[in-house]
Formats: sequence, structure tokens, C-alpha cells
Amino acid sequence: MLPMRNRVRMTLALCLVLGPTTSVLAQAEYPVKPIRMLVGVAPGGATDIIARALAAKLTERFSRQVIVDPRPGANHIIAGEITAQAAPDGYTLQLIPEGFVINASIYPKLPFDPVRDFSAIAFAANVANMLVVHPALPARSVKEFIALARKRPGEMSYGTSSVGSPSHMSAELFKVLAQVDYVHVPYKGNALTMIDLVAGQLQFSFPSIPVSISYVRSGRLRALGVTTTSRASALPDVPTIQEAGLATFEVSGWYGVIGPRNMSRALVERLNREINASLTMPDLAKLLAAQGADPVTRSAEAFAQAMAADRQKWADVVKRAGIIVQR
Repeated sequence: MLPMRNRVRMTLALCLVLGPTTSVLAQAEYPVKPIRMLVGVAPGGATDIIARALAAKLTERFSRQVIVDPRPGANHIIAGEITAQAAPDGYTLQLIPEGFVINASIYPKLPFDPVRDFSAIAFAANVANMLVVHPALPARSVKEFIALARKRPGEMSYGTSSVGSPSHMSAELFKVLAQVDYVHVPYKGNALTMIDLVAGQLQFSFPSIPVSISYVRSGRLRALGVTTTSRASALPDVPTIQEAGLATFEVSGWYGVIGPRNMSRALVERLNREINASLTMPDLAKLLAAQGADPVTRSAEAFAQAMAADRQKWADVVKRAGIIVQR
């Protein structure tokens, strides 16, 4: 029989050999069951559209179903709380828009920190918002819209997916720069906003291109300008708001995938690789581009940095626009 000291040494050596191997094997086996991808708005919005397209590709790559789970309400906070409380095992993910980090400036009593309490996994896409109006509104350009808003201060109303969403922030920044005034009506998703806008219950909105492009192409809404500094490939005839008359205006929005805090580095890197690979597949890239969404493939660290930087950026915009903090 080996002396006790030698047995201890052999056990430690075996652990050193098997430890990494066990970790690698566990990583290679992921996933062994379906993955849930939460979205914080009602079906039909840009978040939902991107999530479903990405989930379909990840399902193919993993040979395990990736299920999109809509949990609308409170600008992605309800879905965020579920994600924050989930086990960091890679089976609960969430697709978020840039508005998710804006929540830190809009809601002072969040049940989580939108940056610190999550694992940043991967970018998914950049999506421009677009100023669209009901065809009955007598404005066919950004300049005409500004002139009309100045003649009718506080009379026109616009809808958004929620308070603090990119569509809301786009409208509020436009208000500040154009020196106009109008009424905000928040909904539980841009798809719901579109219903009332097309029906004439609202006069205009700043929805994402994916959720509004079909209405523009069919003539049920009129597009006046996109929020980015370059025109959208899906609607090349629509000018940017900058070139259409508001020189300093610019808003661009990202979408990305997060998970619960404390996910292992190996798991985050695995998911990042699979998501990036999915986004480079020609059919998915074409599908997103047709909807006005440009795929983005970068590291998890780059996404984490963007989340932190944009949290501060939009805190400054909220203060400048005088947006009322939600209690």
C-alpha cells in the first residue's frame, strides 16, 4: 500500500489532469436541453423579429431547440428580472435593445442593474429607427414636419414601445433639437404602436425599421427620415434626418444577447462564437438586411463595453431632454 503522503499527491495530480478535461467535456456537451431566449416586448417588434431569426439558426447549429419566450412589459424589465434570477448555465438568454441600458436613467428603483447584473454575450444587429407619419398628416419632409409641430404645439401625439425605449429617446432628442412639443403615448411594444398609428389614433412615431418597413412599402405610413447618419440599405430613398434638415440629430440602436450574471467565460465564448457564426450565414444576413437590420459580429467584451458606454450616453440625453423619471 502506498504511504498516505503519496496517495494525497497522486489524488492532487489526478485532479489537475481531470479538472480541465471535465470542464471541456461539460462545455462540449452544452446544450443538452432546449434554450430559452426571452424578449421583453410583444411579438412583432424588432426585438422579436431578430430573436426569432437568430433562434432559428442557433437551433440548427446546436441541434437543440432555442425557444423565443415573449415577456412584454415595463421596457424589458419583466424579462430582465427573469433573466437576472436564472441559473448562469446558458439555458436562459435574453435579446435586448439599447433601451435596456437606458432603463438605469428612467427607473431609479430597478430590480437589477442593467449592466452589472448580467453577462454580456454578443451583439446581434444594429437597427435604425425611422420617423414615420400617418398619410393624413400634411407633412412630406422633416422640415415640413417641424413646421407643422411648431404650429400645433402639444397637439400631435406619438407612440413608442415603452418609456425609455430607443423610439422614445429618438422622439425626445428630436423634440429638443427641433424645439417642438408633442405628446408621448407608451405601449407594450412597437407592433401595438403601429396598429394605432395606421388607424390614425396617433400622428407619428419613431419605430425601428424592421417593425415599420412593411407599412412604409405598402403606403400605409409615410417615412420622412432615418435616425442614423447613413441611409438604410433596405430603404435607400429615405433620407437621414440629418440630411433632411436637422443637422445634429443622430440615434443608432444595437440589439444583443445577454445572460445571467456569473456565466463562465468558456460558456460565454461558446455562445458568442455560435451567435457570430449564425449572423454570418448568408440567408440570415439577407433576412435581417431586408428588414433594415445590419448583423454585428464582435466579441463579448466589446458588447460589455458598449452596454456600459451607452448607459452613460443616454443618462446625459435623459437629463438634457428633461424626461420625467418613472417612480
